[in-house]
Amino acid sequence: MNIAVIPARGGSKRIPRKNIKEFGGKPMIAYAITAAKNSGLFDHVLVSTDDAEIAKIAQAWGAETPFVRPAELANDYTATVPVVVHAIQACEALGWDFSNVCCIYPGVPFIQVEDLQGAFKHLEAGSADYCFPVTEFPSAIQRALKQGSHGVMQPFFPEFQLTRTQDLEPAFYDAGQFYWGQKKAWLSNPRIHSSGAGYVIPSWRVVDIDTPADWDRAERLALATDVR
Repeated sequence: MNIAVIPARGGSKRIPRKNIKEFGGKPMIAYAITAAKNSGLFDHVLVSTDDAEIAKIAQAWGAETPFVRPAELANDYTATVPVVVHAIQACEALGWDFSNVCCIYPGVPFIQVEDLQGAFKHLEAGSADYCFPVTEFPSAIQRALKQGSHGVMQPFFPEFQLTRTQDLEPAFYDAGQFYWGQKKAWLSNPRIHSSGAGYVIPSWRVVDIDTPADWDRAERLALATDVR
């Protein structure tokens, strides 16, 4: 059995009420809930929140809210893994029996059902504790620059300054959409990035919505790609 955990606290600062703010005609969190339910992968799709309004909206879109997230796990400094661990323990206390957990972030309007399914297959077929979507950096990280005094640019890695871009190893970054993991891994191994397999997705579907500028970019992309 698998469960989906969508962590959605109420105290977002840079974009107030971000998790339930309307995006494309529905609350932002609805995209994560709908994708999880449509994937056919989960026996339970639940939202971990400290906020009554978020819980009500989540329920209206078909998610479960079987517990209230404690305040100490709902501040600006709380990492993802402790929130998922709390959700696992709360669900076990309810008598639920499950083997895998997928943490799906609430601000993912471009999430695809096929990615959830593909990453799960990747997790099952491999030996990694986790699997999460990644995408390639748009430029070679070995050619990255830093700005010094008087605006003078310097390479971070001078040894690659004259190397052709096509000869450099590709680099990837976390798409920030979801993390599949074995339940035992969530409970014992918090190092997702060094213990997980990457599931590559197109860069155009990767938008990290943290600031009003990010939100504006995401809305423009949604209009261009007909996201609903």
